Amino acid sequence: MLKLENYIDGRLTAPVSDKYLDNFDPSTGQVYSLIPDSDERDVQIAVDAASAAFPAWSKTPLEERFAVLMRLVGLIERDLDKLALAESIDNGKPVSLARTVDIPRAASNFRFYATAAMHTANESHDSVGQAINYTLRQPLGVVGCISPWNLPLYLFTWKIAPAIAAGCTVVAKPSEVTPMTAYLLSKLCIEAGLPAGVLNIVHGLGPKVGSAIVAHREIKAISFTGGTKTGEEIARVAAPMFKKLSLELGGKNPNIIFADCNYEEMLATTVRSSFSNQGEICLCGSRIFVERPIYEKFKHDFIAAVSKLKVGDPLESDTDVGAIVSKQHFDKIMSYIALAKTEGGTVLTGGNRSEPPASAGGQESRTSNADFRTGAPPPAHARGSAPLTGWFIDPTVIEGLSHDCRTNQEEIFGPVVTIMPFDTEEEVLAYANGVRYGLSATIWTENLSRAHRVSSSLESGVVWVNCWLLRDLRTPFGGVKDSGLGREGGFEALKFFTEDKNICIKI
Repeated sequence: MLKLENYIDGRLTAPVSDKYLDNFDPSTGQVYSLIPDSDERDVQIAVDAASAAFPAWSKTPLEERFAVLMRLVGLIERDLDKLALAESIDNGKPVSLARTVDIPRAASNFRFYATAAMHTANESHDSVGQAINYTLRQPLGVVGCISPWNLPLYLFTWKIAPAIAAGCTVVAKPSEVTPMTAYLLSKLCIEAGLPAGVLNIVHGLGPKVGSAIVAHREIKAISFTGGTKTGEEIARVAAPMFKKLSLELGGKNPNIIFADCNYEEMLATTVRSSFSNQGEICLCGSRIFVERPIYEKFKHDFIAAVSKLKVGDPLESDTDVGAIVSKQHFDKIMSYIALAKTEGGTVLTGGNRSEPPASAGGQESRTSNADFRTGAPPPAHARGSAPLTGWFIDPTVIEGLSHDCRTNQEEIFGPVVTIMPFDTEEEVLAYANGVRYGLSATIWTENLSRAHRVSSSLESGVVWVNCWLLRDLRTPFGGVKDSGLGREGGFEALKFFTEDKNICIKI
């Protein structure tokens, strides 16, 4: 049984406690590796290493930072297939998604910020013969980065790349539910020659490791992606210490479909925006509002398309929907499906636990490609002819619910969407904005004036018009209301990890 290790001060190390947590394969429900059960002692060692590394790293020329980060890009791209396999086994997502989205985006994160740091500029202001003011943006010091389980390497690198590129040193905690690719990244950091202490990865539970990172007084900022309740707790602890905070939290995103939309493109994209990554993306459109003239047609066509999605082995290339990440999350999703029924909803398709048959290709991949763990033996649970016994849910579509019921107000974060008709812009805007969240929204219309008007009125940090998840890394990303605080992406992230200092020189 493989034991993952922490990455501290440039070395792979066991946790101080010498205790470990089980790491499950969601598609089989079986333990296939062990995770360090770290605590505040490991965090302290990591902070010491990051503090010692900061003076030299913060003064390292941008060209040298660029070079080491670009070596890391090359190594991620070299190991793309191994990392994608690891992500699929660890998270339950289809390997095709990991191969085309998650791992390439991780490489892009490092590439973008390695380059962006080379092109940052500071302002200067001429006070007309009296003085010249100029602004320095200096790295904060040691920062904490805590990432979620749904897009493990994708979002982990989204945080640490700008921090490192800006000259900070990092103590990072990946999710204990999906730690494998962060562990593999630590090996690539060693191979790339990242100086010791610049990045430190401490595995373990949120109440132990995450809380210790947030509460540590030498950590100057916290970048967190995860649930709103956890974000609230982080703010309560960090705010009295005046730490900088970037919190990307929950979502309950509306997908607004007007009758004048490009119907075929809308339909195909709506299936994807509803059920990609098993609906375990904070940007999925879980509340679908359809203008009444096309509601019945949409319902018929949408259900037909959703019913064709293949729920199956994540390692099969034609799988559309993989396994739910954990038993705990599986139970949560199923409880919301049951709740929807008690609230008067009708399940149009799905709503059940799925038990897909085992497939020879997936079994062979788990065994023959087990070298993603760098020489470790094949998983002890290699399935043979046994069926998949993990946590699968059929893509679920529900109608007949009020916009203000719990099912339509609370984040489910799974392969569950609701559909509702509407008649006017004012009505659908009230529905869309009538939740505590405001992360993203999607609008489908060919009316340009309407697109601008509705986009402006939506209480969302991100609005997609006639598309979904079309991302430009230069743009700011984040939510409003209970969906978070601050912005990630582009130069916003580099600014977050720096402190502005104004210098005034009298002439």
